[in-house]
Amino acid sequence: MAHSPARRIPHPLATAIRQAMGLSLTGLMLAAPSLVLAQDTGQDEAVESDTMVVVGTALKVDAPLVETPRPVSTVNREELDERNVQQLDETFRYRSGVLSGHYGSDNDTNWFKVRGFDQSTYQDGLRLYQEGYYYSTPEPYGLESVEVFKGPSSILYGEAPPGGMINAISKRPTEEQQGRFDIQAGNRDHRQVGIDTSGPLTESGDVRYRFVGTYKERDGDLDHTYNDRYYLAPSLEFDVNEDTMLTLLASFQRDDGIPTNPFKPIYGTVESTPFGEIDRSTNLGEPGYERNERTQASLGYELDHYIDDTWRLEHSLRYSEMELDLISIYSFRSSGDLPRETNRGLAYRDGKTETWTTDNRFVGNWNTDRLENTLLLGLDYQDLKNKGEEYDDFAYGTIDMFSPSYGNYTRVTDGQLAYREIKKEQFGVYVQDQLRIDDKWVLLGSARYDKVSTDNVSTGSVQQEGHRNDSEVSFSGGVMYLAENGISPYLSYTESFEALTSFGADGLYEPRKGKQWEVGVKYAPLDWDGYVAASVFDLSEENSIYGYTFTQSQIAERSSTGLELEAVGYVTDELQLTAAYTYTDARIDQSEEIRDQRASLIPRHMASTWLDYAFTQGTVAGLKLGAGVRYVGESVDGDVKVNDFTLLDAMASYDFANNWRAQINVNNVTDEDYVASCDTGWCYYGESRSVIGSLSYRW
Repeated sequence: MAHSPARRIPHPLATAIRQAMGLSLTGLMLAAPSLVLAQDTGQDEAVESDTMVVVGTALKVDAPLVETPRPVSTVNREELDERNVQQLDETFRYRSGVLSGHYGSDNDTNWFKVRGFDQSTYQDGLRLYQEGYYYSTPEPYGLESVEVFKGPSSILYGEAPPGGMINAISKRPTEEQQGRFDIQAGNRDHRQVGIDTSGPLTESGDVRYRFVGTYKERDGDLDHTYNDRYYLAPSLEFDVNEDTMLTLLASFQRDDGIPTNPFKPIYGTVESTPFGEIDRSTNLGEPGYERNERTQASLGYELDHYIDDTWRLEHSLRYSEMELDLISIYSFRSSGDLPRETNRGLAYRDGKTETWTTDNRFVGNWNTDRLENTLLLGLDYQDLKNKGEEYDDFAYGTIDMFSPSYGNYTRVTDGQLAYREIKKEQFGVYVQDQLRIDDKWVLLGSARYDKVSTDNVSTGSVQQEGHRNDSEVSFSGGVMYLAENGISPYLSYTESFEALTSFGADGLYEPRKGKQWEVGVKYAPLDWDGYVAASVFDLSEENSIYGYTFTQSQIAERSSTGLELEAVGYVTDELQLTAAYTYTDARIDQSEEIRDQRASLIPRHMASTWLDYAFTQGTVAGLKLGAGVRYVGESVDGDVKVNDFTLLDAMASYDFANNWRAQINVNNVTDEDYVASCDTGWCYYGESRSVIGSLSYRW
């Protein structure tokens, strides 16, 4: 998906939505690549941003958010900086419908639940695959914005879980020279330095560059864990001619550390013991033996070409690979005979994932006196190959949960290793048509055909071989009414399917399938710099997998119904409000006998509010203060109850000497000690207090 360069916008999203209501869809489509935005110099320049006026994730074509009968939320670069987002799963803490942090602070994986289900992660509109422990993690310092599409997204993106998709959008070259240098320090020995520079390489400006790089290190929430990362992302942009633009994107990321395994038994966390509670920082692994070394790299391009005044071609391709060397030791459940001790398991992975992804789209726009029509014709292809050595031991001894002593372990030998190779290919074709009638109605209809081939072969003590060919037709539709007062009600329907690579009792699992109905309203009044969105949804999945590690079966069905409220806007020119509320009733039918049980992990209620105030006059001009409250309601794991909790976040920044900014961010200000969730017999402490100070120079 092509994206024009993005810059700092002093009024995120709201101004653009308001103005988009007065613009034609065709005009926005044709104008998007040529919009030039001001660089971030710390000054409040009122400029427009096409990335705010239009959103591409929900429809795969640029369209005003107010004309999109699908639920999507955006967090731009300014907000990522303001809250100093360190991991991708911190992005949507102040948006509705997204649960994160339920497994605590994991230093090698980003965890989301969207509307009670798993989600897929994309970067620049192309899939980032997760295959078991092989998990690509986008570096937030290299992102311009992050969008979430809530609900089934297969209609445009192919096989994926029904919860939705997270789309991380990379920083791009800019038409004006700009740059920044950042240095940070914080608790848990956090250290970070970053550089981001961009601008034209030629006098005419037809060739532009950007280089983003950062190095950071930090200890984990568990004793004796850490992660060190360096990240490099060069990019080039060429105006081949007045109708064609080519963007080259590359990245390289290296992580070294000891994994944070937050697994802890119910006994000692939410259940009391004669020995007290397990301390949240207690490491129940083997820090002297464990390791987590991963290298991920990607190289790709995007081509934008205007064929004529009606048709446009968008083509993107990316090759990515990830190498992993992992030894991870984790807690099982407590031993009945030794109540101070917990059983442990071990996971060993040494392998590589290679992925090719491409997406090709023809976008046509034409008008009549009463109609504006946008037709999307697409073809995409995804190829995943994962191979390497592996070993799992589900009886790797015990350890004292209350006073662990390390060093009592046995190293994995070559003779224990199995070789596994997984292949997945997906070919998809899709069509989508969007009609705007009399500037009052928006009609959306989509259809897609996918063919997926999946192979999983393992050699070793337990040999497995599975192959499946699956095909699927997906449909989606929506209708929205655009009222003159800024109220836009809508109705939508979407579907999803997910091809699985894991084994059941009779070979590879069948694909999981999801569908969602949604009724909502988006409100962007002309006299207010802000927006409000509300929606009610009913999301269900068949062929769900349920059970513990040794007893999983594909007999379950899951459902989720809920209400989401979200608002972003300026109360005054200096005071901005972000607020969200989510009600989710997630249910699972475990078997014919056990039905309509409340799903684990998912709280019924979540709410958040963030306020920030920017001082623009007097001796404190340049000072900004922000504070937020996050509430997560009670959740369950079968008969186990996990209490609700409330967290406070705060920030303060000060712009001085024209180009300098000093900032401090504190998350979980009161250092609440809480259990974030329990799931299938494990419980997870939430992240401890985080304090990070930053100093940046921008030009």
